[in-house]
Amino acid sequence: MATKKREAYISWDEYFMGVALLSARRSKDPGTQVGACIVNAQNKIVGAGYNGLPAGCDDNEFPWEKQGSFLDTKYAYVCHAELNAILNNIGMSLQGCRIYTALFPCNECAKAIIQAGIKEVIYLSDKYNGQDSAIASRKMLETAGVDCRKVTTTLSSLTLSFAEEDV
Repeated sequence: MATKKREAYISWDEYFMGVALLSARRSKDPGTQVGACIVNAQNKIVGAGYNGLPAGCDDNEFPWEKQGSFLDTKYAYVCHAELNAILNNIGMSLQGCRIYTALFPCNECAKAIIQAGIKEVIYLSDKYNGQDSAIASRKMLETAGVDCRKVTTTLSSLTLSFAEEDV
């Protein structure tokens, strides 16, 4: 009898959300780590990013505070994961692509997503739902015809191992 294929493999949505979550692990933000992964129609990754300072800005020279005057907080300086994924794309058009993101995009990232031509947003968390930024984001994405959906998975976690014997 022929060997059957393995059955307990992850879905495309789980795979790409996993890449987004792994990307988030690069973030230096002590409070919130968000990652994003952009995928084309052929299920090829064409961009990835995480929330952090722009290239060339030293992470130790800028504030990571959430409260205080604007210039003394991270909000004046940090690029969100979705914008970084768009800016870090492999040099091709993102028209018709989809973006996987750990957190539903804010209104500023929604603008970039729309302008880039991305047609679907798949998110894990919507913890800011109901706040002005999320309301504005949804309104723009809906008006521009960008589909949004929460990722569906039966997984609660996915463990990676760097042990050679596990390969």
